Amino acid sequence: MAGHSHWAGIKHKKALVDSKRSKLWSKLSKAIIVAAKLGGGDPDANIRLRAAIQEAKSFSMPKDNIERAIKRGTGELDGGNVEEVVYEGYGPGGVAIMCDIMTDNRNRTAPELRKLFDTYGGNLGGTGCVAYLFDRKGLIVIRDENVDVEQIMEIALENEAEDIDTLEDRIEIRTSPENFSQVRTALEDAGIELEVAEVVRLPQTTVDVDEETATKVLKLLEALEDHDDVQSVASNLNFDSAAVAQVLQSQS
Repeated sequence: MAGHSHWAGIKHKKALVDSKRSKLWSKLSKAIIVAAKLGGGDPDANIRLRAAIQEAKSFSMPKDNIERAIKRGTGELDGGNVEEVVYEGYGPGGVAIMCDIMTDNRNRTAPELRKLFDTYGGNLGGTGCVAYLFDRKGLIVIRDENVDVEQIMEIALENEAEDIDTLEDRIEIRTSPENFSQVRTALEDAGIELEVAEVVRLPQTTVDVDEETATKVLKLLEALEDHDDVQSVASNLNFDSAAVAQVLQSQS
């Protein structure tokens, strides 16, 4: 899944310099609200909340914003009416796409996403139409620059990571969703900088399309990622570096 980790890294870097920081913080707040709503407001007892807070801090979200989001999730403040929804569909070339949504109004979100799919040459499908093609995994990516590979592997294995790949320019670690926070915390406590650290949907197999179609799919993925209610987007596209570069260049 090297191409998918590469795309995740690009998204992360773009978010760090995104001028729409308030939009990013809104998405992070929703993740905290839902986590606190489902598992309580104590991050020590709520692994999902702890991971959401870690993610928010990695994007410099202020402490006050985090605390307000927790209180909204536990019902101490208004504004906690956020629910999780998963939308599935197909992009150009029959590429499978899944969107993890957090919304306070699914009657608004569904038509907006359907329009995005239609605009960029895809179509929104029914529940379960592509979900069977993906597995939820914790994904951690570390740039292979001045790092102790043996130390990283030791920490990951001690904390029960499922898989570790040492690639040309990075190290990829995959975990179960339940064990993701433990592995992430152990690496961060050791002072290791993480380029990507998130729970994602990884495709079991990927689809090859021509460069023109890949570019169309990437534009759809970008448009979906930019939607206020979309937390994450996954596809089974076999990412082509030339197509990725073309999309980024067109948006710079």
